Amino acid sequence: MNDTLHPRDIVLIVEDSVDNLGMLTQALEESGMTVLIAIDGDAALALVGEITPDIILMDAMMPGKDGFETTRLLKRSDSLSHVPVVFMTGLSETEHIVKGLEAGGVDYVTKPVAPDELVARIRVHLANARATQGARMALDASGRHLLAVNASGELLWATPQARRLLADRMTGVPDHLILPLAVRAWVSKIPGTNASPSPVTVETGPRKLQISFLARTGPDQFMLRLTEEDPESAQSALRDKLSLTNREAEVLLWLARGKSNKDIAEILGLSPRTVNKHLEQIYSKLGVENRASATAIATQAWSG
Repeated sequence: MNDTLHPRDIVLIVEDSVDNLGMLTQALEESGMTVLIAIDGDAALALVGEITPDIILMDAMMPGKDGFETTRLLKRSDSLSHVPVVFMTGLSETEHIVKGLEAGGVDYVTKPVAPDELVARIRVHLANARATQGARMALDASGRHLLAVNASGELLWATPQARRLLADRMTGVPDHLILPLAVRAWVSKIPGTNASPSPVTVETGPRKLQISFLARTGPDQFMLRLTEEDPESAQSALRDKLSLTNREAEVLLWLARGKSNKDIAEILGLSPRTVNKHLEQIYSKLGVENRASATAIATQAWSG
């Protein structure tokens, strides 16, 4: 079995039972893995500050911080967010399984643990984690402004470029790992929609920060793209790509930002009737009949 596993696989076992620790340690070491041990949640949190394991086996029920709380705390760290956590417990009720998965676990095994089954599960999760991490490294190297969030709007990971942009535009996001309320509300609606939702724009000063949905990358993980919008360049893109006049591009830009006809009139110093006239021309040139379709085309034009 030793040849089938990467020799540097490091497994952290968080378990307060000496008997279970002995059995698990022996089985994993015989499988070619390096084993680290923590007898409670606090010890685990201290240990991962010194070394990052490849996978964590977490006892759900422990004195002090239980496995669920410990996992939630571990997952707040960028350096540990990709590390798979497998829960071990004698509890098999659905509510506990769900609780473990919601805390950030990827799997759940009941005690007494069958060593061969556990090793097989570890192999699968290590392979999946490496594939995911490899994809993230490729995205990081690409220089793109990408991030992933869950349905609650919690930031799961971000490319370095996206993290810098968030740090510049949204105070506290890198530390608290949560997006603004308006964005979280937008994200929460994604699971219930079949079509890709329209981008959301965040007011971050003279420039707008647009967040677009790209893909669902997990049961509770959504990949998003950040675009820092320069109003002048966005307007130029609409004008050039869609064959609009400067004024039409300006009207369409504010329309795509969600402004009403009345708002657009006030912003641009026009009469509502004039705005309506421009919109009629815009719809005709784009071959659409409503605001939603025009917005979709505009968004694609300035971000594509």
